[in-house]
Amino acid sequence: MPLVLISGYPSAGKTTRALQLKQHLEATIARAPADARVSRLKVHLINDQALGVSRSVYHSARAEKDARAEQYSAVKRVLSRDDIVIADGMNYIKGFRYQLYCEAKALQTPSCVLHVGTPADRCRENNRKLLADRDSHGGYAEEDFENLIFRYEEPNGMTRWDSPLFVVVDEDATPPCEQIWDALVGSDGKMKAVKPNLATVLKPASEQNYLYELDKTTSDIVAQIMTYQKDHQGEGGGEIQVPDVEKPIELPATPMSLPQLQRIRRQFLTMNRQHSLSKARVKQVFVDYLNSEFLR
Repeated sequence: MPLVLISGYPSAGKTTRALQLKQHLEATIARAPADARVSRLKVHLINDQALGVSRSVYHSARAEKDARAEQYSAVKRVLSRDDIVIADGMNYIKGFRYQLYCEAKALQTPSCVLHVGTPADRCRENNRKLLADRDSHGGYAEEDFENLIFRYEEPNGMTRWDSPLFVVVDEDATPPCEQIWDALVGSDGKMKAVKPNLATVLKPASEQNYLYELDKTTSDIVAQIMTYQKDHQGEGGGEIQVPDVEKPIELPATPMSLPQLQRIRRQFLTMNRQHSLSKARVKQVFVDYLNSEFLR
């Protein structure tokens, strides 16, 4: 399931670009020989309109989180190596883009990000017009619009989950559709495969004490987080350096309770019981998993 993540400011014209890309991909698939694998590909466009999600959800953190979870589930439902999914939306949170990147990689299929680089002032103008046009789907409330602009985390092509990164600006008639096709499928049409993360490859456990080490290592890291929060009098944020792990744990702005941490730990244990990872590798993978969960 090659995955295209559309990202950009609110009212940037993302859906227009997504529809242009969908039309190009479908035309390319239609031209493929009947016996070619790419001829079986289907293109799915998933966005707020298709899911019936109102733009008013961005006025409430809880409603926005639920809407994001609905989008995530919709993308995941059609994940397969014989489908191209265009996730049309702001996708402004890097942690959300990382989650979808991991879903694609787990299926050994490529992904990319298309950044619609419309300037903020132009987006404001577009949004005002949408608010005034009763026949349109409507724009974003001004307060919500400015809040989304402020919180937007622009894709960075230097990070693995935002690469390859393609950019389309106002002056471009269409997105770089051919380059996106080559990145997802390949110019030869043989379909690209991606090496999965070690954390997503199931292997039979070979060490007798693996489950014990898995449980103890993750429990020790949870205890380290709770101790840090206690020492900082329940303040949110901050970084915790775990021994033998290069990247630190990046705590969320709201302190995590023990039940919340234990829930995340149980999910991780369930996912990794059948793996065969060294103790150092368990630490690294668990820290990565915590950071992805904290960014949700």
